Amino acid sequence: MTDASTATVQSGRLGPHERRASLDRLRDERFDVVIIGGGIVGCGSALDAATRGLKVALVEARDLASGTSSRSSKLFHGGLRYLEMMEFGLVREALHERELMLTRLCPHLAKPVSFLFPLKNRVKDRLYIGAGVAMYDRMGGARSVPAGKHLTREGALRLVPAFKRDALIGGIVYYDGKMDDARHTMTVARTAASHGAVVRTSTQVVDFLKEADRVVGVKVRDIETGEEADVRGGVVINSTGVWTDELQRLSGGRGRFNVRASKGVHLVVPRDKIPSESGIILRTEKSVLFVIPWKAHWIVGTTDTDWKLDLAHPAATKADIDYILEHVNEVLAVPLTHDDIEGVYAGLRPLLAGESEQSSKLSREHAVAQVAPGLISIAGGKYTTYRVMAADAVDAAAKDLPGAVKPSVTENIPLMGADGYHALVNQVDALADRFGIHPSRVQHLLDRYGSRIFEVVATGGDDRSLLEPLPGADEYLQVEALYATTHEGALHVEDVLTRRTRISIETKHRGTETAERVAAIMQGVLGWSDDERRHEVEAYLGRVKAERESQTKDNDEAAEDERLQAPEVREGVKSPVA
Repeated sequence: MTDASTATVQSGRLGPHERRASLDRLRDERFDVVIIGGGIVGCGSALDAATRGLKVALVEARDLASGTSSRSSKLFHGGLRYLEMMEFGLVREALHERELMLTRLCPHLAKPVSFLFPLKNRVKDRLYIGAGVAMYDRMGGARSVPAGKHLTREGALRLVPAFKRDALIGGIVYYDGKMDDARHTMTVARTAASHGAVVRTSTQVVDFLKEADRVVGVKVRDIETGEEADVRGGVVINSTGVWTDELQRLSGGRGRFNVRASKGVHLVVPRDKIPSESGIILRTEKSVLFVIPWKAHWIVGTTDTDWKLDLAHPAATKADIDYILEHVNEVLAVPLTHDDIEGVYAGLRPLLAGESEQSSKLSREHAVAQVAPGLISIAGGKYTTYRVMAADAVDAAAKDLPGAVKPSVTENIPLMGADGYHALVNQVDALADRFGIHPSRVQHLLDRYGSRIFEVVATGGDDRSLLEPLPGADEYLQVEALYATTHEGALHVEDVLTRRTRISIETKHRGTETAERVAAIMQGVLGWSDDERRHEVEAYLGRVKAERESQTKDNDEAAEDERLQAPEVREGVKSPVA
């Protein structure tokens, strides 16, 4: 490896130059582990394997976190409700992982968040739920966050003035962690790249390579150019979530488990629509409903319904939105309306088939299996325990590799930007003077990039206009769109507006007022023609229009029909396999 390529690996940069070189690497080198899927489990597996000293390649058909991993409830949490199902081991494990994220691995991305659990029965709820929260704390919930606390009705109403007075007799506050799932997944991928992994998006698996009955790699196609390459490896890991069954069928192997998709819908509303100093958790007849503080917004969700249509385009319906509004409005003094909604997103949970029809009532344990010699599949689980899932997948792969493989060390590997974060937070005012921007914008950058803030700002060079906000999205600076393209692997306007930033769900216009400027910034890096730039903008506007239309439909079939009218930039790419 040359000095220049070593520097690139250490930086974890995923820019146009690295993309051009990575296809040659995939074609020419032999890897210990080839990973299919750029969601959190795939990226976590790449980091786990690379930090064990293995040679790793990860391919993703669309964008990093473009599926489930950008559409979660955005929580690192132990799963308080799983105590009710006696899943003590799962809760303890998840709480340990939450603790790692908040304190050691990514404190710039993960933050403590409080939730008020309203009580309706003075004796039964106070004892039953109080005992659950106390157990949650003892199992690890009160280490880096405050312990749970009982409140009177007056105390609860002071904390959450939004509640109807007759909606509760008191409450209990407890704490978990929140994060931006898409940004976290991308950061895990870049950290893996900084440890030597080849990470390549818009790279679709079209076939498996075999010798006798053993899988020895995959054939991939570059979605942007049509180029193909054979990628050879000692073991292939299928970490494609809801697409697990498709990969198993393509491999010709008989799957050890089947995965079904459960749709979860979330709404995003302005912060002033729910006067509260805390998040809220509510019981419903099917599950629980979270109201999660999200910068200047609230995320409200989720639903839990089977999805049997196009896996790449889960669509929220009017019925989904009405369900969420109905249940949250049961406790709000001033009800939310459709006009209050700024953003809507729908995601699919990959659940192991054969489990209960309601994912809220089942264990979120994961499963790892050898589908065929040389091919490992992993499915199930929950976002919070991705690191454990990744370690289990690489452990299974290690059994198929020659020689001894080192144990997982990711518990001690801070993610990119974590080192030095706390010291930089103490220097916000000095950094604001240095960069010539408001301290609140410095804090925003620190909470997204951590100690990489210097690299982000430097990307703009002497162009001070790039330190101005993006049009229609005052929370984000123009340099962030540039950095997303030069360093974070963004190839399309949708990548920037939907995942590198969350403008698509945080603004009433859903990014349509920002798309032109983002496309112009990306054009200078990616070398688009004017026609290509216009196509990118038109594709994004078409996507937003189709999503808005789908959210007026009463059932999944009608909503999906509308969603599929959107012009796709990655034409024909609906799954990790062709």
